[in-house]
Amino acid sequence: MLIAGFTLVFALLYKPLGSHASRFLGYEATMAVYAFISGVSLFGIITLLVRVNWFSKKTEWTLFKELLTIVILLFALGVIIFLAAFILEEPANRWNFPTFFDSVKNAFLIGIIPFMFFTTLNYLQWISPEVKYDSTVSGSPPEREKLLQISSQLKKESLSFYPSQFIYAESESNYVNFYLLSGEKVQKKVIRNSITDVEQQLANIPFFVRTHRAFIINLKKIKSKKGNSLGYRLRLQGTDSEIPVSRNNTRNFSQLFKKLS
Repeated sequence: MLIAGFTLVFALLYKPLGSHASRFLGYEATMAVYAFISGVSLFGIITLLVRVNWFSKKTEWTLFKELLTIVILLFALGVIIFLAAFILEEPANRWNFPTFFDSVKNAFLIGIIPFMFFTTLNYLQWISPEVKYDSTVSGSPPEREKLLQISSQLKKESLSFYPSQFIYAESESNYVNFYLLSGEKVQKKVIRNSITDVEQQLANIPFFVRTHRAFIINLKKIKSKKGNSLGYRLRLQGTDSEIPVSRNNTRNFSQLFKKLS
């Protein structure tokens, strides 16, 4: 929607690249239709791209992937605009390379501005990791880790920690117990919430996995596992407790554990 809005405002203010009204609509309405087509098309293409792990893993972001994504999106947008013009523009012989090249070129010239703005923000975030220190759990943050903030059902209550500090979380009635590594010691922190809501808040961390209706674990903290496809029992670093993997979760757990190993 931001790209569509930028495209529309840019076209109305500057009338770039010989843009003109269509055979059915005035100039403003024509640009609005093209902007709408651009926004919907980009949404669809991005939805497809994020299904590809190589593009969507935030922990493996690189500037090359970002630039390649932009090239794919703008090229696809140019193709879509080229095809849309057959409906909106005056009838003409448009099946030729110069016309196709102009559509792709125009998509790049206009679309590159907002895309590069967001790429710059991503790049600055990538080279400038979170520098805040955890106010709940002591210890220095590992390099490039970002502080996680877990909200509670109680508005004034929250919990913050770094991913590498998290060992596991356990549901207990209306509360969730977090077991967090602080130096060489494990601290227990309690927050009023459901394990399902906590799971949603941790969804962006690929190695945090729900293994049971009452447990979320850090795959990187597993030191041993025993069992089979009917269920596993895990031992995690820093604790002697055995964490269960329920039968319904064994397949997903095994796939993620194998991928991380």
